[in-house]
Amino acid sequence: MQLETALKSPKARTAGALRFRKPKKADGAKVWNLIKSIEKLDDNSMYCNLLQCSHFAGTCALAELDGEPVGWISGYRPPESPDTLFVWQVAVHPDARGRGVAKRLIRELLQRPECRQVRHIHSTITRDNKASWALFRAIADDLDAPMADDAHFERETHFGGAHATEHLVEIGPFDRIALQSAA
Repeated sequence: MQLETALKSPKARTAGALRFRKPKKADGAKVWNLIKSIEKLDDNSMYCNLLQCSHFAGTCALAELDGEPVGWISGYRPPESPDTLFVWQVAVHPDARGRGVAKRLIRELLQRPECRQVRHIHSTITRDNKASWALFRAIADDLDAPMADDAHFERETHFGGAHATEHLVEIGPFDRIALQSAA
């Protein structure tokens, strides 16, 4: 079924119609196509998405509607900070926005055994990405956790002037009990 048809179906009007799951290696190309279809997202190589769907499947999640990918989150736990989930990328198809998909993807990850030690969420966001700022503020509020940010990858120093400064957003620490009540 085509994405547009799936999103317009009566079943799609309910939050329960979405399916959230761990990605599989075979999902790499679908994830790559989803990311490419979203104008403002930085696209990685398909090989990167294949690695995320296989090596990092425990800290990545896919949202589907009638088998079509409508949301994606990639993340990892830095080896030196096993209590931190670094959210690399969040992608929600424009036609699926406003349904809480991004927040549900993050909650999906935090509920997994692979993330049971996580007490902090980190990500990098450019100042002009209003949707991501709103998402991470909402997550911090839901978890009743502090949120801070600081310039991390700077336009001139790290990107040679080719990309806006990315600010490291830090949420936490949060109590795992807060996670249960935020669900």
